[in-house]
Amino acid sequence: MYTQLDIETHFEGKLKIAYLNQPDTMNALTKPSLSDLKDFIHECSNDHTVRCVAISGRGRAFCSGQNLDDAFVTGNEHQDHDVIRKIVTDYYNPLVMELTRCKKPVVALVNGPAVGAGAMLALICDFVLANNKAYFSQAFSNIGLIPDTGGTYFLPKLLGRQLANYLAFTGKRLSAEESKSYGLVAEVFAEEEFNSKSMEILEKMANMPTAAIKLTKKAFANSYNNTLKEQLELEADLQQEAAGTEDFIEGVNAFLQKRKPDYKGK
Repeated sequence: MYTQLDIETHFEGKLKIAYLNQPDTMNALTKPSLSDLKDFIHECSNDHTVRCVAISGRGRAFCSGQNLDDAFVTGNEHQDHDVIRKIVTDYYNPLVMELTRCKKPVVALVNGPAVGAGAMLALICDFVLANNKAYFSQAFSNIGLIPDTGGTYFLPKLLGRQLANYLAFTGKRLSAEESKSYGLVAEVFAEEEFNSKSMEILEKMANMPTAAIKLTKKAFANSYNNTLKEQLELEADLQQEAAGTEDFIEGVNAFLQKRKPDYKGK
């Protein structure tokens, strides 16, 4: 079904991992791979059996950003002058929206370099787990472009204005450890234990009360624009919604019975 992705399924279908599968180009993004990834996220978001989603890359890189050969047809005198706008609006923006409104937790497994749009692809996920050999670079300015893939929206919120400016203007490469110190990465693991440690976290996420996580994501997303009063009212509404789930009842019963909860994501 997906020609550009390698899909793995774990834990009886509760976890799905999409690997960008163009290792010869360091998983550079193309129109087909962006479409596949958007469709994959949409499918997982609406599949009640899926409880957690992850994105990673095959080979030595996570993602090297946009494949320029795919964006520009060299030697084409009649190439559309709005080609960049069309790629951004038709391919990148729909993917960003699918990722940010996905009903399931989406985790980036950054196994190597994450550059330009590849860096932002990781950073717009719910959180990032990184190999200690990985690095991140907002390399857009190196070819005279601005951060896209949600970069101008998320970077100032993640980093603050000054650091967002610095990284966007200079394209400075950040190691995984530096990225963690700036709050861009949740965990960094040594290369030899990256797969096993990441899988432990993914297994935990796949067995969490997914409905509550979906509501938490909704609350956080709305906090960017809400006043404190509006956010408090939203918390009350969403908390009531969470309290009406089967997972809440299971969580309370498990606590009272001093046992491990068996959440179903409902």
